[in-house]
Amino acid sequence: MDHTFVSAFVLLLLVLDPFGSLPIFVAVFKGVAPERRTRVALREVLIAFFVLLGFMLSGEGFLRLMHLSERSLEVAGGVILMIIAIRMIFANGGEIYATDGDREPMIFPLAVPLLAGPSAMATVLLLASRQPERLAYWIGALTLAMLVCGAVMVLAEPIRRWIGSQMVNAIEKLMGLVLTAIAVEMVLAGLKRYFFDPS
Repeated sequence: MDHTFVSAFVLLLLVLDPFGSLPIFVAVFKGVAPERRTRVALREVLIAFFVLLGFMLSGEGFLRLMHLSERSLEVAGGVILMIIAIRMIFANGGEIYATDGDREPMIFPLAVPLLAGPSAMATVLLLASRQPERLAYWIGALTLAMLVCGAVMVLAEPIRRWIGSQMVNAIEKLMGLVLTAIAVEMVLAGLKRYFFDPS
């Protein structure tokens, strides 16, 4: 299951799910002063970016250290994506991650686990380990996806008012369906490599 820059960007955007996370962004930022929301959003996006970049750059070494194969990572990543996708389809945005609207967020829950969660970590690790020669593409795709997440986070309340809560929920369900198909493809690709390409 090889990726291009565009397909990696779309995959990361689906995994990060900024539009499906709009209700969480709105709820979390209720406890943040309006003049600090942009600064807090940028800080959380940067933290998540560097966490995922660290996983991406250390992916191959991590696999060797833990004696893991790319096939097992592909299957595990697909299973994690499947769980996240199912929760996106059947749960409301606020139910996916617990939030605390009474204080300014610091790392939790926006940077980790909302953006740099298990599914995103597995995805960047898989991209880097499967096609390490395209590492610059994956870093570029991650950067672009994070910029989109930052923009959505900063504009969360205006976007929610503009498109409405029902449309936000519909977008989240649609992203969940697409992510389900990607997760199944990852699992099947991992199983195919395990049974037919054991080298």
